[in-house]
Amino acid sequence: MGTPRIYVPDLEATEGALVTLDARASHHLRTVLRKTRGAAVRLFSGGDWEQDGVLVEIPRRGPVRVRVGAKHPVSRESPLRTVLFQAVSRGERMDFTIQKAVELGVSRIVPLWSERGARRLPPDRLQRRLDHWRGVAIAACEQCGRTRVPEIAEPREIGQITVSSGARALALLLEPNAPQGVPTASPAPRELWLAAGPEGGFSAAERDHLRAAGFVGVRLGPRTLRTETAALAAMAAVQILWGDLGDVDLQQVTPCPRPAAGEVDEDPLRRVPASR
Repeated sequence: MGTPRIYVPDLEATEGALVTLDARASHHLRTVLRKTRGAAVRLFSGGDWEQDGVLVEIPRRGPVRVRVGAKHPVSRESPLRTVLFQAVSRGERMDFTIQKAVELGVSRIVPLWSERGARRLPPDRLQRRLDHWRGVAIAACEQCGRTRVPEIAEPREIGQITVSSGARALALLLEPNAPQGVPTASPAPRELWLAAGPEGGFSAAERDHLRAAGFVGVRLGPRTLRTETAALAAMAAVQILWGDLGDVDLQQVTPCPRPAAGEVDEDPLRRVPASR
């Protein structure tokens, strides 16, 4: 297991200073990871750097304190700025989508209220849900190595979404029946917006509004994907095309040969000798 990474908001400590961690980070180090005094940590605060740290106080209860060490430059952000407009989904699907989108390099997530998605929440419950989603994003950054925590905006109505003509953004609406796929031949956009629907997809009226707002409908292959799968498949696709998920030319990859008509596609596992 590597050195734990801890998000510390507004960290501006010089080398040798003592920093008191918040309740979330203290609980994670003490109860989840079971760290003890003298353990090494890495601190980050939203900039392009990390800072060494050593646990100096880790009481059974109360805040953990860290002595701050040297600062190191870090660059793990994608060159492609992506904004995910995700219809609020039910259960843990929204948590999963946020977590994995952060790992894939999303820059900002804007939850959307939709006809077929999760029901709207009163202000007090909505704030608790927002705090929870932002905690999911922070934990994902701690795990994947990012130093900039993506913004989780307050949920919006679909009617509030408009693609500004000056934004120079490519806006894609994910829908299984769209006539085209992701435009691979397009030049790299400065910013990319993805709109992903809830369980059951956006309604016809919602799709019409998003198209009128500047989104272009695209499909992700011939299969219908779940709400959490669609957003993440699209994130991976655009990061491969224009981001930082590698420089493999998928057009040059030779597909595996399919069996001719009448031939049996042999199970490759049958060719593996059984262990004794």
